[in-house]
Amino acid sequence: MTDETPRSPSRRHLLQVAAGTAAGAGLGGLARAGEGVPASPPRPKDASSMIGVPFEKHDRVRFGLIGCGGRGRSLLRNMLGVEGVEVKAICDLVPEKVERAQAMIEKAGQARAEGYSKGEKDFENLCARDDLDLVFVATPWNWHVRMAVAAMEGGAHVGVEVPAASTLEGCWRLVDASERTRRHCMMLENACYGWDELFVLNMVRAGELGVLTHAECAYIHDLRSLLFADRGEGLWRRFEHWRRNGNLYPTHGLGPVARYLDINRGDRFEFMVSMSSPSVGLQAYRDRTLEAGDPRRMETYDCGDMNTSLIKTAGGRSIVLQHDVISPRPYDRINLLSGTKGTFRSYPSRLFLDGQEEHEWQAVNPEERKPGGVEDRFEHALWKKLGETARGGGHGGMDYIMCWRLIECFREGLAPDMDVYDGASWSAPAPLSELSVAQRSAPLSFPDFTRGSWSEKRT
Repeated sequence: MTDETPRSPSRRHLLQVAAGTAAGAGLGGLARAGEGVPASPPRPKDASSMIGVPFEKHDRVRFGLIGCGGRGRSLLRNMLGVEGVEVKAICDLVPEKVERAQAMIEKAGQARAEGYSKGEKDFENLCARDDLDLVFVATPWNWHVRMAVAAMEGGAHVGVEVPAASTLEGCWRLVDASERTRRHCMMLENACYGWDELFVLNMVRAGELGVLTHAECAYIHDLRSLLFADRGEGLWRRFEHWRRNGNLYPTHGLGPVARYLDINRGDRFEFMVSMSSPSVGLQAYRDRTLEAGDPRRMETYDCGDMNTSLIKTAGGRSIVLQHDVISPRPYDRINLLSGTKGTFRSYPSRLFLDGQEEHEWQAVNPEERKPGGVEDRFEHALWKKLGETARGGGHGGMDYIMCWRLIECFREGLAPDMDVYDGASWSAPAPLSELSVAQRSAPLSFPDFTRGSWSEKRT
């Protein structure tokens, strides 16, 4: 089974990429941007596209969870609040975490879910059950692909936490497994369901911003204390900075932008360039906060504090994508979108429309809406319906909206909002940025995970 653990590119590997011959290395025909669109590997004979494939209708969705840490329990809490979800199975390496999740399920009035905590491969026994419709994967990144594939091969649809994969080979494995098993693999990109993001999506679909030309997005979040914590993500996430230098976590910013721009629905990411700043901030924080003799003071980190990537789409639009979890600065996903009729920008939320008398931002605040105002006219139906309930959930309510909407797609027999091609496309900038940075910001083409179907318009 292929390991998703990141590893530094060898000189030979980089030369293969530069020559456009990396298909044999499992990179899906990666090429320099000037050498044309890389060929996608052929679709397996026993597979077909999952674009637009609806879920089979379910009044009751039987659910399993792999990973009962902080993120897993947060997802579980939200799923327990959605009508029609029956939690059947729970898995984690730590038995105490399984027991805590089981107690949550029983407190919610459901029967005790079966627990799996007998070693690192016990998730395979959960995935082999024949009574699961949907499995969520909320584990460290290097486990995402193998667990998602196991869930699909076991017959369940799967929702996998972000990023879906850390390598291009992993992205292709998810695509191939979804097409072969006829099971959906959805990346759980909660940022696509935030109030701002769905508000902007409504504006885009109404034509309020005109012809879209440019977007900017990011994941800027000071995680220094978390990276050195003695629990949770502190036990593994800092290691990603040891050998990787690029955008390690692209999807929170890029996912919503991809939705605005109809990526894989009439446009596609065509190529990107990437560069990183020096790697100094994590070392400075470590040396200032850790006691002398702490073995972590011996660590070295390759990942630059700030990574900036530029993406060009087949339709000619430009995207700025950034990643910084080290610098002392406020949280920001930027979420900027420009078109011929106006521009929106989050943090704080503001809008400028062509023709405004005052040449300054117009604040957008759903808490101060006026009848007929922009917030009232373009608030998404999901937030109008679920806002009061959602705001008690994680990340300001977007987690609950995401979970509720996914189950609604099951109930109504709809195709999911986001499919495996989206998860692969939004995750791909991580490995692509590493390769570009290693080659002095060389432009690299994106694989076409849809195998030619990206130009088909759909919602």
